[in-house]
Amino acid sequence: MGDTITIIGPGLLGASLAKAVKQKGLFGRVKTWSRRKETREKCVGQDWCDEVLETPEEAVAGAEFVVLCPPVQVIPALLEQLAEHFETGAVVTDVGSTKASICEAAQKVLPEGVEFLGSHPMAGSEKTGLKHARADLFEAMACILTPTASNSAEVTAKVEDFWQDIGMRTGQTSPEEHDRIVAAVSHLPHVLASVLSENLLHQPADWKNYAGKGLRDTTRIAAGDPILWRQIIADNLGPIEEMLNGFQESLHVFQEALKQRDFDKIEQILADGKVHRDSLP
Repeated sequence: MGDTITIIGPGLLGASLAKAVKQKGLFGRVKTWSRRKETREKCVGQDWCDEVLETPEEAVAGAEFVVLCPPVQVIPALLEQLAEHFETGAVVTDVGSTKASICEAAQKVLPEGVEFLGSHPMAGSEKTGLKHARADLFEAMACILTPTASNSAEVTAKVEDFWQDIGMRTGQTSPEEHDRIVAAVSHLPHVLASVLSENLLHQPADWKNYAGKGLRDTTRIAAGDPILWRQIIADNLGPIEEMLNGFQESLHVFQEALKQRDFDKIEQILADGKVHRDSLP
């Protein structure tokens, strides 16, 4: 797809992306930068990384394609910091879990000739960090693109081709609709898994010794980084509150069915839940 790609933030997603790019030969050269010195040192000599830079400004210099992979609340400030250092003609995207605030920031700070198009590869894990990176993390997973009126058809196609070449299924929507979608299919499930685990923490400690695979499956994502998820929730409060209110209404219906011993209603809710679960890609 070009000569040089820069990946800012080689954590789980960033390093996995670099590995996939190298494995598939999408760019001739992969450059990276991390704010943490120890992470930069770990990247040196890796077969998926051609150059590790000491500053983000050095990292984006000369790159035709830049992917921003730090936490969502860092990206707007990073865009402003790097605005005058991107190459003219560079395409910039990201992997942030929210989009409205990031896309708005990009439109405000980026100069003419540098185009940002938001991306959200739905390929995370409860595990974090460089050591868990793997080249196949994105295979067959969904990636949501959020083009705006300022994006050209050429750049939109290039970003979509990039994620498809990585092995992902792509779709497009507005930044605002994206944030409602992920509030429903990603952020709400994480909140529910975490609250369930927190609730069980107050039960007798030995109960967990009798937990089966069902509890582990249901609460797996609760093992995610609380600091990272605090940032995601803070940046997507409105949509998350909307989806949480809808869930509370559904839970109330189930509670009322229990109260009334309406097992037909209970079975219908369970059946509807199975229908949706079985329909997931």
